[in-house]
Amino acid sequence: MHHQGLDHLALVVRPTDEALAVWRDRLGFPVVSSEIMYSGAVRLTQLDRGNTHLQLVDPLTPDHPLQAGPAQHGPGLHSFGFKLDSVAAAQAERVAAGPASATPPPHPGAQAQRPLFRSKSATQNVQVEVTSA
Repeated sequence: MHHQGLDHLALVVRPTDEALAVWRDRLGFPVVSSEIMYSGAVRLTQLDRGNTHLQLVDPLTPDHPLQAGPAQHGPGLHSFGFKLDSVAAAQAERVAAGPASATPPPHPGAQAQRPLFRSKSATQNVQVEVTSA
């Protein structure tokens, strides 16, 4: 599987408007898209950095598991996203390598992508997401 580089860095933020005041307004990162996803549970906002995106992940529902991080520690890193030739090939390798329950299947992502989260146990407990270029 050929890695094509960094696709995005995802930050958990709360609320999006406060994060945009920093990343868009103060630092000048232009907004590419902002979508409410997963039945209203999360807002994903993509900011352009030329060769990569900064993704703001804003948990919107009070019971969302990502609410705890910003509430206790403020905004923080959620995951790294890498570009691959094929997410489907990565999924096939994952299934061939072990139990299908080790990593969830590809999920709906921002801008109609179908990314795949890798098992955190394989990456020193750092969340890594892969997406097709």
